[in-house]
Amino acid sequence: MSYKYKQHGKILITAMIGTVAGFALSIFLYTYLPNFKPAGQVQAAPNESEIQTMENFQNSFRKVAAETLPWVVEIDTVQVTTRQTLPGNGFPWEYFFGNPEQDGDSDPDTQEYRSSSLGSGFIVERKKDTYYVVTNNHVVGDAEEILVKLDKGEEFEAELVGTDERKDFAILKIESPDKDLPVAKLGDSSSLYVGDWVLAIGSPFGFKSSVTAGIVSALGRQNGPDGNINDFIQTDASINQGNSGGPLVNMKGEVVGINTWITTSTGGSIGLGFSIPINNVKRTIRDFIDNGEVKYGWLGVSIGDAPAIIAEEFDIKGKKGAFVYQVFNNSPADKGGIRPGDFILSVNGTAATDKNHLTRMIGDMRPGDVAEFVLVRDGRQMSLQVNITERETEEEVRKMNNLAWPGVSAFTVEKELLERLELSDDIKGVFVADVYPKTNFQIAGIQAGDIITGINGNKVENLKDFYNLLAEIGDDRFYLTFLREGMEMESPKMKRK
Repeated sequence: MSYKYKQHGKILITAMIGTVAGFALSIFLYTYLPNFKPAGQVQAAPNESEIQTMENFQNSFRKVAAETLPWVVEIDTVQVTTRQTLPGNGFPWEYFFGNPEQDGDSDPDTQEYRSSSLGSGFIVERKKDTYYVVTNNHVVGDAEEILVKLDKGEEFEAELVGTDERKDFAILKIESPDKDLPVAKLGDSSSLYVGDWVLAIGSPFGFKSSVTAGIVSALGRQNGPDGNINDFIQTDASINQGNSGGPLVNMKGEVVGINTWITTSTGGSIGLGFSIPINNVKRTIRDFIDNGEVKYGWLGVSIGDAPAIIAEEFDIKGKKGAFVYQVFNNSPADKGGIRPGDFILSVNGTAATDKNHLTRMIGDMRPGDVAEFVLVRDGRQMSLQVNITERETEEEVRKMNNLAWPGVSAFTVEKELLERLELSDDIKGVFVADVYPKTNFQIAGIQAGDIITGINGNKVENLKDFYNLLAEIGDDRFYLTFLREGMEMESPKMKRK
């Protein structure tokens, strides 16, 4: 058959397929979609059943909004900073444009500046005339003045009860001896499913008592701002500046989340809002209200997720958990036998999905609890029992960095790195990316950029060798061999702190 007739045949077959498909689509539309009308024809009005369904759906939103708005609050804060006035002929830009207020009793060479901000929150509990209000830590910050405003316009001066920086959580208290105030109902954030309807309530850009609706877009989102250790509920309910600290509620009017942050390219909502699951902070709320403080468990490790290269090297590919990069000397982990290079799978029978989940599980333990850790070490699964102690403040924990063992961030030397450093491709060892100050390895003279090739005369060919040889040191003295700019060097002998 010639090319011409082949083409005609293809055209004929294509036309026949199109005709049949169009006919089938028409039958489907007129058979299964009785209200469907072609363009230009009048759309059939919804029947009574459809109207009733839409009204019931609308009334559900009305009911939730009416029940929740009375216990949602706007939080106005004032932060006061004092700065030295500019001497000589320096031009005081901030004096003219920074809204200064001079304190008559202050040092004449200093100037007081007041900056205001706002957020949202909700009343979570009542004890006699005292009411407790939940919000975000970043809403209250270092505020010296905090004002809580209710939906109906009542205003109360608030006092900060406590904060948790790692969870971006704060709790305030107000006094209302003359009037009973409504209190929120807390739901169960673990019962949420993707697709569930939710409402976000708060004061976006100062528009108090705003309600927006959407669905749960995703669960378990990670990597919040400023080191926030929560997993997050993602929602397309509109969240904007000023919504922070306000509640995310389900269709029962129960709080399932605390609206905390957004991802945006415009500064406004683009449907990517994130809320702290309420279950993450229930214990924190209880401790602050009952005891005025919260005590967290401390293990004494520096953990992270395992990148592909480490997962391959340590036989943990496909496993969920957290990799132990550092163990603090004399910490519960150290005393309990946990080592750098271990991969923690679970705690007390609950699987650790990632580093943040493990951090939350440990933090929610009580000081004095005994925890069973299941981990992978050198390809073998094992369990250890560790006595959990009380976690110090963030400032105190940061001061402990000098106790980190080994106190270096290192990874196995790869061929690409050797090429970049113009070193022989037969060199084996671990490349030191960072050294913690005042740790054993810094005192031993190790610097970022060094390649550690041996410990106590034993060869280090990769990160697994490195961690295994560290475990053998114990209380004995040790020394390191390493390369620096291609030159082989040796550290003095020293003891682990």
